[in-house]
Amino acid sequence: MKSLFVKYKSVIVFLLLFLGSYLVLSFLYAGYLTISEDTRYQPDFVTNLVAKQSSSIMNGMGYQAEVIPHKNQPSLELFVNGKYLARVVEGCNALSIIILFISFIVAFAQGFKKTMLFILAGIVLIYSVNIIRIAILALALYHYPMQEHILHGVVFPAIIYGMVFLLWVLWVRMLTPKKMRL
Repeated sequence: MKSLFVKYKSVIVFLLLFLGSYLVLSFLYAGYLTISEDTRYQPDFVTNLVAKQSSSIMNGMGYQAEVIPHKNQPSLELFVNGKYLARVVEGCNALSIIILFISFIVAFAQGFKKTMLFILAGIVLIYSVNIIRIAILALALYHYPMQEHILHGVVFPAIIYGMVFLLWVLWVRMLTPKKMRL
């Protein structure tokens, strides 16, 4: 049994680091959401901020966009040119995707400074792309409402998850010595 642990040590360390950091960050996020239920922000501060920033992008593109707190649910209603398009909910803030990203990077951590800089750059990129993604999704729904299922369910999740996957690949390639790359 000991020989198996020695043989697969790197895999075991990766899994422990990934799962450990994912569980810790998810627990902290759940605590943040619990605390947010008792604040004036509805749904939570980050989701509120993401919705308002996405709205600002659409306004900058010449549309009349606004977000209004939902009366009965912890969400925001998104309107473009007076037309209701969607609800912005907690899942739209990309924090769960950022947690997944961080967990993978921590599992392959190599040097504190390099790892932290990559994590910070990744967080900024994911957050920024998410805001732009929501704005573009809203405008796509405004112009092509019949395509809601494919836009919201396939195209736009693929953008954010695809970008995270590319960041992971970039991170692993940065850690792999050039001699080992094919």
